Amino acid sequence: MLRAFAGLLVVVFIVVGAWVLLTRNETPMAAPASPEISAPAPAATEGKPSEAPAAPTPNAGAASPENKGAAAEGAAPAAQGGSPTETAKTAEKGSLKSPFADYASVAEEGHKKYMAAGCNGCHGGGGGGGMGPPLTNPVWVYGKDDDTLFRLIALGSDELQKQGYSRKGSENVVGPMPQMGTVVKSDDDMWKIIAWIRSVNPSSAGGSSASASPPPQ
Repeated sequence: MLRAFAGLLVVVFIVVGAWVLLTRNETPMAAPASPEISAPAPAATEGKPSEAPAAPTPNAGAASPENKGAAAEGAAPAAQGGSPTETAKTAEKGSLKSPFADYASVAEEGHKKYMAAGCNGCHGGGGGGGMGPPLTNPVWVYGKDDDTLFRLIALGSDELQKQGYSRKGSENVVGPMPQMGTVVKSDDDMWKIIAWIRSVNPSSAGGSSASASPPPQ
């Protein structure tokens, strides 16, 4: 009987073992972890190409070469009006006219420029003369018109005579007039100095509209 019981236990163990094995085989195994996959880049919107990064906006205040050229051209003050020496050398004889018909309106400024150029060193602070002839008397050695006065101051008396201008009067002081066209900074300044001279010399009336007279025969 013991043998029969022992045999039964063996059968039971075999059956249980077989059942356990069958049960394990039927349990689904966990899938191995897949390696990490980076997320794909977002696709472009359907029907629209992906936009490239916007180019940096150029500085609106930065000047292009063309703008720089235009700025440089407009930088020179309109009042400069050129070099008195160059103007006197290139302008046609008798063609220089003052832009200041009302010379009294710029006379004060003209006096400041007269003093700044050192004209007072020869002609006196008020134009009464000194080393040079006075500017306040009726004697105009070469003439009193705009064209002659401009050239006389800019070029000096020697160069003025080379352009065909001659003496019409005389003064006690007979020294030559030096060139001042490189000292007076611009044509505009020169005309303002002439305006001041006219404002202190009553005999200059009509001088702004007169033309250069031919030399005496």
